[in-house]
Amino acid sequence: MTAAAEVVASSLVVDVSHVTLRFGGVVSLDDVSLQQHGGEILSVIGPNGAGKTSLFNCLTGVYTPQEGQITFTAADGRSHRLNGGKPHDITQLGVARTFQNIRLFNALTAFENVKIGVEAHQTTGPIGAMLRLPHTRREERDGDARTLELLDFVGLRSRANELSASLPYGGQRRLEIARALGTGPQLLLLDEPAAGTTGSEKVELGQLIRRINAEMGVSVLLIEHDMRLVMSVTDRVVVLNFGKVIAAGAPTDVQRDPAVVEAYLGAPADTDGGGGDAASR
Repeated sequence: MTAAAEVVASSLVVDVSHVTLRFGGVVSLDDVSLQQHGGEILSVIGPNGAGKTSLFNCLTGVYTPQEGQITFTAADGRSHRLNGGKPHDITQLGVARTFQNIRLFNALTAFENVKIGVEAHQTTGPIGAMLRLPHTRREERDGDARTLELLDFVGLRSRANELSASLPYGGQRRLEIARALGTGPQLLLLDEPAAGTTGSEKVELGQLIRRINAEMGVSVLLIEHDMRLVMSVTDRVVVLNFGKVIAAGAPTDVQRDPAVVEAYLGAPADTDGGGGDAASR
């Protein structure tokens, strides 16, 4: 566990309790329970179709599960039920996310994309914006400064005025993370952030995730297929398969779990074809 996680290991940020999500006769999540502690980097892994993104969508108000409860403990210590919450309300509580398929405003600059995230917590209304009141001007200056800080944090400050669509793919991934950080999250959900990136970009991404956790004190919930990245940054791992939790624990323990090896290989762990290292690939 990272130093940040050790400090607040007793506090729960998210408690997912017996959550079931159905689409007609298809069960996407089947009695799923997991907990995430404050300051922790927790990874959710599993084969395609295991229910990982469905879990993220339940956490962020996109889907409402038919059964179970999801509880988020905000920075002020108050608990909030996320079931059925609206996405913008959940963002205000301190939960931010990125997407498996990058969702940037391609016609806007990198600066403008991140500024949209920063403005999520600003209080200026239409009248204040029109009249350019002192509070409005101060909030705008602070927002601009915070936007530049975040661009610097993800290594994109020199490209602040470039259109987001012109950035290399790895840069677009980091820009989306910066925009999510602009909302001031307590919990950051990263949905396959390494998808489509090069080997060197994956290394940089792993370093960025650890810095977000250690320097910003943000808990990170990660979905990722690249097991080398997962094992290099994660405190704990939860494995889903066909909507069910089949394993949970330290990365090295989960990596050797026969149920995990079978889920990835489609064959028992003791047969020819890969053995206990399959989940590390």
